[in-house]
Amino acid sequence: MAVVANFTSTRSASWACGFLSTTFWKTHRHTVEPCGVDLCKTSSDKRVEGRVEVRQPLPLVVPFRGKKRHFIPPAVGAKGQVQADPEATARARGFVLQQQYMERSINISCTAGIFDAYIPPEGDARLSTLSREGLKQRTMQLKQSAASQLAIRKIKEYDPQFNTRTFPELAQDIFIQAHMALTEFNKEKLHILLTERCYPEMTRGNRYKTIRWRFVESLEPPRVVHARCPDMVSKANLYGQVTLRMHSKQTLAIYDRFGRLMLGSEEEPKDVLEYLVLERHVVNPYGRWRLHGKIVPAWAPPKDPIVKTVLIPGPALRSGEEFDPLSVEVPKPQAVQWSNSRTTSSSQPEDRLVATLTLAEGMPALG
Repeated sequence: MAVVANFTSTRSASWACGFLSTTFWKTHRHTVEPCGVDLCKTSSDKRVEGRVEVRQPLPLVVPFRGKKRHFIPPAVGAKGQVQADPEATARARGFVLQQQYMERSINISCTAGIFDAYIPPEGDARLSTLSREGLKQRTMQLKQSAASQLAIRKIKEYDPQFNTRTFPELAQDIFIQAHMALTEFNKEKLHILLTERCYPEMTRGNRYKTIRWRFVESLEPPRVVHARCPDMVSKANLYGQVTLRMHSKQTLAIYDRFGRLMLGSEEEPKDVLEYLVLERHVVNPYGRWRLHGKIVPAWAPPKDPIVKTVLIPGPALRSGEEFDPLSVEVPKPQAVQWSNSRTTSSSQPEDRLVATLTLAEGMPALG
């Protein structure tokens, strides 16, 4: 009992006795000396000698890398069982699963498309306004311009400086700056001049290509042919879309990553008739007009084909061996030798088969 009383009187001694085994207690009932200190001494002796310092050993951490299992096989006999509802299982265990919403993020700085797109009349820039068909198209445009006039009035409520006479020059300047930034692939300037919808359409597929573009002159002054003021999400969130008709001369040349010409020419200018759509978030006081898209009419002529560079597989080379184009032999077509008509009937099918195979190997591939 004395040993127990002495241990309970001192906190450090009781903590130190936790490291001792039960067999050690049975063999040493009267005196226990962890760390070389007699724990059965009186309290006056302990004050003289000081406190017992017992240090706990630091944990040993050994880092190791386990095997990553990309496929966990199903449990045995779980193939025919019906899987339970995970939400019901979680509720039974006291957990609450958060509902996952399949939402699609939208960008309110621009719209996702062109609202009520302008339909260019067939034969535009080819028919004269003095001809009979040209006058019919002109009267049709005047009838369809009623909705555009209402949209222009609504745009002027938020942008008092908007004017259909001065806007075509501004829009043409935005068009030229955007294409010049595309040739240099200036991302910062492209994001300023293009909307979030138009940016991927203009830059897609141009990573390993070289573009040479130049604006030569305007064949006709640009003019506004269409205007709409749609809303998105709410009636107060308005956007202004203006369609511009631009007839000009341009040069375009596209080179691949090997420096070979794929499309166009840098010296030969071509007449280009384009219908550009510019958009602005009119509710935003800091918004600006940006290039939003282009309308391609259904009667437009097809584009020129693109000349692609294709890699022709060469001979298999060993390590350290260099390719010598002079040592490569181009396979030539083999001569065709027809069988003699006086041969026996038993040998005629074999000779014809040999002649047919030889002819097929010697003929060049079509297409």
